[in-house]
Amino acid sequence: MSTNNQFGKKGWTPDLMKSQKGKTFVITGTTSGTGFEAARILLSKGAKVVMLNRNSKKSEDTLSVLKQKLGNAIDVSYVQMDLGEQASVKKAAAEVLLKVDRIDALMCNAAIAQVPKRAITKEGWESQMGVNYFGHFTLQALLFPMIDKSKGRMVTVGSMGYNMGLKTIKFDDLNWEKDYTANDAYSQSKLAQIMTIYELQDRLAKAGKTNVKAYACHPGSSRTSLISTSGSFMMKLIFGMMKLSPLTQPAENGAYPELMCATEEILDQTAFYGPTGRSNWVGPVGAHHLEPHAKDKAVAKRLWDLSEKTTGISWNL
Repeated sequence: MSTNNQFGKKGWTPDLMKSQKGKTFVITGTTSGTGFEAARILLSKGAKVVMLNRNSKKSEDTLSVLKQKLGNAIDVSYVQMDLGEQASVKKAAAEVLLKVDRIDALMCNAAIAQVPKRAITKEGWESQMGVNYFGHFTLQALLFPMIDKSKGRMVTVGSMGYNMGLKTIKFDDLNWEKDYTANDAYSQSKLAQIMTIYELQDRLAKAGKTNVKAYACHPGSSRTSLISTSGSFMMKLIFGMMKLSPLTQPAENGAYPELMCATEEILDQTAFYGPTGRSNWVGPVGAHHLEPHAKDKAVAKRLWDLSEKTTGISWNL
């Protein structure tokens, strides 16, 4: 538990957020949960929001709900994108660049979790690594020039799951052809996302691109549909019981860390942000401890180089 929160005992909340009028935010995974809440709160502050979602019908429904809640004048739209298909990510990125003239923050919020049986993406990657990590890696790279031009931010929504698996990247079997477990594969995908943010920070500094900020955060244990969408029966049962306990929090609270990282003026990029209460599952939002393996420089560099080669995408930093 963190005892020195820069935002005080209550931590960061949207009450501290200034008007976001004139700013543009691109968010993945907004049809429910923390992504929906992040979009709703940004729109309520006057921002322009572009949502990137796999399901077009759910996206249309989300547009309707947001307009019912906030009025028809809000500036919100969506682009269809499947993070599990690189062609879809590339197409979506191109559409985004046609829709906006600035990106103040790209918020990588979408995820799948605890997939019970090993599945692979179109490119042949283990599904959680393919969606959570490689999909976002490509999206970040393709939108980076606009973010750079806008002096914007990259925000990656990780998970405390980064510390619940092998605690490194399984380079000799990245796609889990042997010994697959839902938890280990999920953990690796989230560790990869987090590691890459800190590697990006180093590369931005080396390139002299100090106007672009990159942040890693997590939502804690939030009551969303993440586990019920892709988890096993047992995981659904366990988390269903947890939702009834004080060990979980509303999805809105789970959105606070990514909203803070996307908008707060004074933050330490090298920190890791999320709930600071029990086990970092719930509580006031702020910076808290990150295990050293998440900043293993040798592993992070190897992962980055492998990712550029595997996706065929170069950041050109």
